[in-house]
Amino acid sequence: MTDSPTTGSAFGRKQPRFIAVEGPIGVGKTSLARRLAETFNYDILLEKPEENPFLERFYDNPRQGALATQLFFLFQRTRQIQDLRQDDLFEPVRVADFLIDKDQLFARQNLDQDEYTLYQQVYEHLTIDAPTPDLVIYLQAPAEVLLHRIHKRGIAAERQIQREYLERLNDAYTSFFHYYDKSALLIVNSAEIDLVDNQDDYQQLVNHILTVPRGTHYFNPRPSLL
Repeated sequence: MTDSPTTGSAFGRKQPRFIAVEGPIGVGKTSLARRLAETFNYDILLEKPEENPFLERFYDNPRQGALATQLFFLFQRTRQIQDLRQDDLFEPVRVADFLIDKDQLFARQNLDQDEYTLYQQVYEHLTIDAPTPDLVIYLQAPAEVLLHRIHKRGIAAERQIQREYLERLNDAYTSFFHYYDKSALLIVNSAEIDLVDNQDDYQQLVNHILTVPRGTHYFNPRPSLL
């Protein structure tokens, strides 16, 4: 059954028209983005890691595969934004499972200094004019929870991911969003809740989304007993 927002609620007086869901690998951002798109009847814009031919090599040998992996994702996201402009889709409502601003986060995390300098030169020469979300939902979870969820979904290319990498990634996300102020930001502790398969947990979040004002806010719900 399709979920529906709570009637009469408002996103600081109106519903957010563009929502971006972010967080480290394994936290559930794509699954949540899909469910929100269904709930609000929004278009959806997704990262496509399965299209990146360098990703498996990166997980197997991060030092050798980082630059190619990062540049592929940069070009892919830039192309997606250009396609949106060509199709004139900036006005309709949408949910995305990535925020292009965080691309630099991964670059700083995974590239050495020479590679990062090259990456920055490429980034600066690209025309990236992405729309600013009305709301960013940042999903948090400890590294051990992320690792459990990654192993549970069983994607072969992700089997090489180490806990130490997830811990560094979590630190990088925390630092990035500490200074993020381009749009309303909702930081969600998702460690003990199930936003995909538990209706009560998910509805709590939807109700909260519809009342979040501008600024940074935290959502630390109690897990449902169901």
